[in-house]
Amino acid sequence: MKPSRQAVAVAATALALALCGVPAHAGPMADPGTPYSAVTSVGVHNAYEKGTYEYLADALDSGAGLLELDVWTNGFDVASAVSDWRVAHENPLANVNNCANATTPAQLRSGPRDQDLAGCLSDLRVWHEANPGHRPVMIKIEMKDGFNAPAGLGPREFDALLDERLGSALLRPSDLTGGGYATLDEAVRTQGWPARSELAGRFIVELIPGTVEERNPADPLWTDVEYATHLRDLAAAGALTEAAAFPAVHRAEAGDPRQARYRDATIRPWFVIFDGDASAYAGGGIDTAWYRDRGYLLVMTDAHKVAPQMEGTNPGEEAARSRVDELSAAHASVVTADWHPLPEVLSRVVPRG
Repeated sequence: MKPSRQAVAVAATALALALCGVPAHAGPMADPGTPYSAVTSVGVHNAYEKGTYEYLADALDSGAGLLELDVWTNGFDVASAVSDWRVAHENPLANVNNCANATTPAQLRSGPRDQDLAGCLSDLRVWHEANPGHRPVMIKIEMKDGFNAPAGLGPREFDALLDERLGSALLRPSDLTGGGYATLDEAVRTQGWPARSELAGRFIVELIPGTVEERNPADPLWTDVEYATHLRDLAAAGALTEAAAFPAVHRAEAGDPRQARYRDATIRPWFVIFDGDASAYAGGGIDTAWYRDRGYLLVMTDAHKVAPQMEGTNPGEEAARSRVDELSAAHASVVTADWHPLPEVLSRVVPRG
């Protein structure tokens, strides 16, 4: 008898976890046929740092549903004639990270580290090809100092780089609007996100404004506004297929944060991902069911800081699991922390509350 689609999806998920070095029994797994927006997964903050993982491939093998990269443009390096995307936490002038710019699986853990964003994306591609049907992985990119379009580091160049390195491995905005929907908001609220099984082998790139950008009074155009405007304009030109990422509304706020945040109402429907501190969302002043009911993705960061606070890196598996379950009940799509020593927690995918 031919196996059901659900049975095939379950088997594929178990195979993907095994290929990623994560035991198939790690944590209660949501049904693979469940929409991506109807589950809660766990992510790792700043997964590119060498103190977190020796190589980015180790982060990919962890089973985490989200990995974060910090990206700088070369706006601070006025002496340089080279435009590049640098991956580092605090150093805007150099690449400081665990990416190896691999071209083969053997190079994922043998090449020289401290690569630029292109090198990190190459690692993602090589790992992706070595692990067919892997779990969907959100790649959260914090643009530390924002885009730098005058230096050739704007949204178009960003899309081109992602397309070159990841290509068909990307879930694109046009994949959601392809059914004839005018905006991401219309697509998500009408048909929702694909099932996790449909997203096997895909990366979803989330963009947030960076800490330096948000504190820079001379920067009037933050990443979220710039990229959402880019999406709107591509859609108007019939070229949305060129877009490779999803902008997120950054920082928790009650109500619909797009209303007060973005004066230009035409870009508001291009935000369907929201990202902020878990402690703010769990504090009781924000109706997080609003996000769930509309099919929006809600990324809750710094899960360990929710009262009562717990140890930030290794609070113990039981405590971390309980916190994930608590925030899942509060309608989180992704819960993030620095829990890299806890792969069985990182691999959890549970039904969203």
